[in-house]
Amino acid sequence: MEMVLLTALGVGGATVFGAVLGFIFKHISHKFSDIVLSFAAGVMLCAAVLGLIVPSLEYGQGIWGFSMTVLGIFCGALCLNVLDKLVPHLHRLSGVDQESHPSETQKLNKVLLFVMAIAIHNLPEGIAAGVGFGTGNNGEAVIIAAGIALQNIPEGMVIIGPMLAAGMKPGRTFVAAMLTGVVEVLGTLLGYFAVSLSTAVLPFALAFAGGTMLYVISDEMIPETHAHGGERGATYALLVGFCLMLAMSHFMG
Repeated sequence: MEMVLLTALGVGGATVFGAVLGFIFKHISHKFSDIVLSFAAGVMLCAAVLGLIVPSLEYGQGIWGFSMTVLGIFCGALCLNVLDKLVPHLHRLSGVDQESHPSETQKLNKVLLFVMAIAIHNLPEGIAAGVGFGTGNNGEAVIIAAGIALQNIPEGMVIIGPMLAAGMKPGRTFVAAMLTGVVEVLGTLLGYFAVSLSTAVLPFALAFAGGTMLYVISDEMIPETHAHGGERGATYALLVGFCLMLAMSHFMG
């Protein structure tokens, strides 16, 4: 339990660390931001497949186990699909499509919606980190959590700029960013306790967590990193992130 709690704090703390970097580097280029986010997407992709979906197949048995894995993946994706219907996509809230001269109230409302969207997306990511510990393989679970934490750093960075631009005070901006990390801590604990109460749901839970991560990668991260003319660099950054996580899983798992 101590390991789970420390991991939860680490996963949530990565968002806070990213927010600190966001204050330091307020005007990073789209190209650099896309490369960092693509690297994180590669890390998450490998963690989702090797750390969640493959173990789900291993814990299941026969055609029934395979069916549970497939069902879990689609349920995880559909869950985020529903959330996306309720909360607009992150890339549409980053400020690109704002009106030329919106009022301060409109701008602030839009930024707060942006922060809420990130917080909502952080919940299933936290659950994915917590569910990983349900396998009993703490090493593999820590690797999954590390992948999610790496993704949270650039995510924390991109929160800061829009809030400061909307006129929010730096102190309140930092608190708002920190709260998105708290959501991830709660998600990690929720995922761990849910699996601990019933190991029978482990194959489905692992696949569900993997499905949420695959959805975020495909629907949010890759389109965002390919939207500013740096597709080639973003693609190679994704491959580097994937291979790094592959090495960690192979030599440390």
